[in-house]
Amino acid sequence: MGCGNLTPRLESTQLEGKVRGRWGSKLAGYGLALLVVSVALVATLLVQRLFVHPFLFLFFAAVVVSSWMGGTGPGLFAVLISTLGVDYYFLPPIHSFAVKPPDIAYFSAFVLSALAGSWVSSSQRESRTALLAAHNELELRVAERTAELQQANADLRERDRQLRLIEHFSRVLTLGELTASIAHEVNQPIAAVVTYGHACLEWLTQNPPNLDEARHAAQRIIKDGSRAGEVIGRIHAIFKKEPFKRELLDINEVIHDLTVFLREEAVRDQIELRTNLAQDLPRVEADRVQLQQVLQNLVTNGMDAMRELEGRARELWITSAQEKPGEIVVRVKDSGVGLSPEVVDRIFQPFFTTKPQGIGMGLSISRSIIESHGGHLAATQNPEGGAVFQFTLPTN
Repeated sequence: MGCGNLTPRLESTQLEGKVRGRWGSKLAGYGLALLVVSVALVATLLVQRLFVHPFLFLFFAAVVVSSWMGGTGPGLFAVLISTLGVDYYFLPPIHSFAVKPPDIAYFSAFVLSALAGSWVSSSQRESRTALLAAHNELELRVAERTAELQQANADLRERDRQLRLIEHFSRVLTLGELTASIAHEVNQPIAAVVTYGHACLEWLTQNPPNLDEARHAAQRIIKDGSRAGEVIGRIHAIFKKEPFKRELLDINEVIHDLTVFLREEAVRDQIELRTNLAQDLPRVEADRVQLQQVLQNLVTNGMDAMRELEGRARELWITSAQEKPGEIVVRVKDSGVGLSPEVVDRIFQPFFTTKPQGIGMGLSISRSIIESHGGHLAATQNPEGGAVFQFTLPTN
């Protein structure tokens, strides 16, 4: 009788422990949001005297950190207290929650930018958590199947069955690495959202406010936020085992959209971004987001290779052509530091990188994406100086 009563008590105790743990984690997230925003407030008050207009960049950073570390709730809480802090300490009348009519547009732009940063950061956190959980589960299952294989008898049919299971899990693990790379790429639109949000505030603080530039910055915030959402949606589709959304694409249109997106960055780094696109190319059946990721990775790598270039023009060419029936080729050619024979042999290996801050996954995953579309990605030395990356795609 005593043992019969003990089991329900143990289960009740474990349930209470889990509930307390969840509530403790949530409270920690809100506490972190309060701490980070407080630090941003104190730091902004200290440096505000150096700026003519309110310097609110640290509040954006606090919102992004709170959403990333704590999730949606702490992120929105960070937006709320940041909004109150900005209104009370930086918008006239100072030390009042009232907002003068001339400052309503400026204040609204700050709130919308903070909400956008919070949403993108919390969405990326949720995707990363799901990815890590799936990766751990895959490792556990692969380990279990490997142990079963070691203990299998001489029955060839049973051993073949287990080998096929292991091969299946290995492919799924590779898919997890692919989604990890895509999630990594979403950092760029997040940073762009914060940058354009700050620029939007600066344009609105001018006297008179530059509404055209502010509107342009807000449009870029929407575009970058939508782009990050597309990448995150692609990761969710992978874990739901939904098929990739392949469609008939005009590769020149995909290239054009990318050059528009990267044009400002190229101008800032004094890089000539040029295209030579063949007309009337046949369409390819492909996933638009994945091709955009491959092209962006190749172009940004080329731009990185030319940022410190001195003594000759910084030019990056993107070309498209149909050199063989049933196949198109896209080339990305830069005039940077080039590739040594040793680097060419290893450049597509996972975790191999020549960048100080790189992780060595971009080119490896890019090759996997192109091969999954029936094409091939390769790298060669540019005879005129620099490197050439090219990939093919079938048009059948």
